[in-house]
Amino acid sequence: MKHSRPLTAVLVALALVVTGGPTVAAAEEPVDPQLSQLLEEVPGGVVTDGGSAVWPKLDMEYRPAPASSRVAARSVGSCATGRICAYNASNLGGGMLSWGSCTTITIPSSFATRSAANARTSGYMQVRNGASVLATVNANAWGNVSGSATNIRCFL
Repeated sequence: MKHSRPLTAVLVALALVVTGGPTVAAAEEPVDPQLSQLLEEVPGGVVTDGGSAVWPKLDMEYRPAPASSRVAARSVGSCATGRICAYNASNLGGGMLSWGSCTTITIPSSFATRSAANARTSGYMQVRNGASVLATVNANAWGNVSGSATNIRCFL
């Protein structure tokens, strides 16, 4: 009887090792609806941590609206230095799409652009509906957008 308690402990430990231990149900994070729409509309997106996604072939990134505002050094709002960004709320709020390339970029139709930032060191960008300019944003600046934006044209 003296040896039964240690033997029981060893058997329980062995059972836990073999079965992988106690299972704890992990709660899945809810998926950002904007991210779901973007992933469906724009092929090639890869979900990263925190509900963000990147499209490597497009040099495009999506980040959901931040819980708290953190600003990177030499950025324009939350738009990192060297990138151009579109936001789905006024005043650089809401979710953000960003691009590192300076060209004409199609904005996914599921993303309603309400403000934009140009964190490049030179040039300007136009937020447009087709060829009609809705907003012009100079380097190191931002602006609100009214109307339905379909593309961004960046000028060096």
